[in-house]
Amino acid sequence: MKEFLYFQPTEIRFGRGRLSEVGQAASRFGSRAVLVTVPDEPCFKGLFARTGDLLAKAGMAVARFAEVVPNPTTEVVTRGAKMAREFKADVVVAVGGGSSIDTAKAIAVEAAHRGTAWDYLYFREKQPTAKTLPVIAVTTTSGTGSHVTQVAVVTNPAEKNKSALFHPLLYPRVSLVDPELMASLPKKVTASTGFDVFAHAFESFINPGGSPYTDMMALEAIGLVAKSLPAVLKDGNDLAARERMAWADTLAGLCIANAGVTMPHGIGMAIGGIYPHVAHGQALAVVYPAILDYTLKTVPGKFAAVGRILEPRLAGEKGIKAAEGACAAIKRFIKKIGMDVRLRDFDIPEGEIEALAHQSMVLPDYKNHPRLATLSDISAILGRSY
Repeated sequence: MKEFLYFQPTEIRFGRGRLSEVGQAASRFGSRAVLVTVPDEPCFKGLFARTGDLLAKAGMAVARFAEVVPNPTTEVVTRGAKMAREFKADVVVAVGGGSSIDTAKAIAVEAAHRGTAWDYLYFREKQPTAKTLPVIAVTTTSGTGSHVTQVAVVTNPAEKNKSALFHPLLYPRVSLVDPELMASLPKKVTASTGFDVFAHAFESFINPGGSPYTDMMALEAIGLVAKSLPAVLKDGNDLAARERMAWADTLAGLCIANAGVTMPHGIGMAIGGIYPHVAHGQALAVVYPAILDYTLKTVPGKFAAVGRILEPRLAGEKGIKAAEGACAAIKRFIKKIGMDVRLRDFDIPEGEIEALAHQSMVLPDYKNHPRLATLSDISAILGRSY
C-alpha cells in the first residue's frame, strides 16, 4: 500500500441540536469570546443571538463581530482582530459558512501577532505561533469544509489577490456540525456551497498526494452529494438530506486537509480574488467542464470510479470510454443543480483572460493536478469557459 500520513486534531461534534453545546465547548478555552458572524439576515432567524445567549449561560463574556463578507477581506479581518484585542478575547467563535470561519481563523492569528494576517500567508517566513487564539466553528453551510481544515482564505482588495493562511494551529479546536442550522439556507447558496463539497472530494481523489484513507472518504462524499444535493435544492427543509450534505462536507473537508485540492481551486481562487462578486462555488463550476476534458485521459481509472457513482450504467464500461462517460455525467450533474455558468455570465471582460491565467498560477494548486498545466493550457481552459 502507498505510505501516507493523516492528521486531524479537530473535535467534531456532529448531529442535530449540537448548537446547544457551544457554551460548554468554548468555555474550555477561557471566559471571553468574540462571536464572528455575518450581519443579521432573515434566513438565520435569531441564530446569532441564540448563540450569544448560550455562551453567556456558560459564564462567558461575549463581543460580537458581525462584519463578515463573502470572500473575506484583509480590512474586515483587521477590524475583527482589533475588537478581539481590545476585548481581550480568549477564544474566537465562528457561526456561519466558510467566510465566517475563515475570517475567525485569520482574526485568531492577527489578534495575537504583530502585523496583519496577510503577513502570515502560507509561503511567508513568518508563521502563526502558539499565541494564536483557539477557534470554535459552528458551520451553517454544507460547503467549504473550513470547520475541519488548517486553511483560512483571505482576499487583499488592494492587490486583487486571494490567498491563504495554512497552519496546523488554524484547525478549529471544536466544530459543531448541526444540520438543523442549514435548513433555512437560500437555494443559491445551497447549490454553490454544495458544488464546492463535490469539488473538494473530487480533487482530493484525483490528487496524486491522496491516500487510501482520503480516497475512501472522497468517494463516500461524492456519493452523498450526488444523492442529497438535488434533494435539498428541491426541498430545503429535508433534514435527512441536509444531514447527509453536512456529513459529505465534513468528509470532503477532512480530505482536502490531508490530500489538498488541484487546479480548479487555484483558478477559482484567482477568479474570486480579481472578481469578488463571484462566489467560490460559482468560480469552480465555471471552469470544471473544460478542466474535466483536459484531465480525463490522465487518470481514466479515477474518473471511471466517480462516474460509476454518478451514473450506474457506467458499471460495465472500462478505460477511456468509462472516463468519458464520467466526464459527461459530472457535466450533467452541474446542470442538474443549476450551476452551468460561464465567465461571461459574471460580466468578466474577455480581454482579461490572459491576466486571469497568470493569476491562476500564483497558488501552487495547479502543480497538484494529475496533468501539469502550462500558462497556455490555463489560458485555453479559461477561453473555453468564457
